[in-house]
Amino acid sequence: MKVHVRKNDTVMVISGKDKGKTGEVLSVMPKTGKVIVKGVNVVTKHKKPSKANMQGGIVKEEAAIYSSKVMLYCKKCSNVTRISHKLLEDGAKVRLCKKCGETF
Repeated sequence: MKVHVRKNDTVMVISGKDKGKTGEVLSVMPKTGKVIVKGVNVVTKHKKPSKANMQGGIVKEEAAIYSSKVMLYCKKCSNVTRISHKLLEDGAKVRLCKKCGETF
């Protein structure tokens, strides 16, 4: 599956219980078509004590959501947008905001 967002992109959730929230993409899983967004779909997990977490206990962490539920958020427009691609003279391919032309 192809995912339209990358790590460290700012996205907005467009459907589901967290609709309207914005956050940074922490990780992308292209095989399942899911992404983990900071502050979105926070779940509580019961962790056992381990060397990394000596205390254990109840921990809140972000769970994965489908990438189709998020859209790229343009900070210049302050709105969600689709992306277009443009080839530069040196052969590099950049992603642009469809509304204002800002690069991502």
